[in-house]
Amino acid sequence: MSLRHALLGLLSERPASGYDLLKLFETSLANVWPATQSQIYTELTKLAGAGLITVTAEGPRGRKEYALTDEGLAELRHWLTETKPQRNVRSDILLRVFFLGVLTPEQARGYLTELIDLSDHVHEDLRQLTESIDWDDDDLSVYGRIVLEYGLRFNAMRREWAEWAAGLIK
Repeated sequence: MSLRHALLGLLSERPASGYDLLKLFETSLANVWPATQSQIYTELTKLAGAGLITVTAEGPRGRKEYALTDEGLAELRHWLTETKPQRNVRSDILLRVFFLGVLTPEQARGYLTELIDLSDHVHEDLRQLTESIDWDDDDLSVYGRIVLEYGLRFNAMRREWAEWAAGLIK
């Protein structure tokens, strides 16, 4: 996945400014694909240059509103249907678990306890986010809710797994 496709996907719902897109990221995609303000604005410039989006309105202080072009929608659809998601996922968390044997048992359990705490924290953040959103029937709400549910379930599973793993360390 790329920031390019994330922005095209957000713009497929409705035109938006860079600021609007940043706020959408913070309340939706940041949990699966984080991006900074500078990354978003840089990518919007590239997308406009490639003809995948267009500026539909300009406002005070250089504010621009962007909309998806037909070419942008075709690119998004191509990415969704013709490219396969990467199967190789790197996990710093699990790589560290592989080598916990070089630590004392107390340190290894401590690492897993921190993972339990992290899972609880992220789960709570996602729960609060779920409750704070005014859900409706548009595509971003429907599919965004599905993604948030994945995050909730994933963190619950990771917590349970870390508790189990900590119990194995003697």
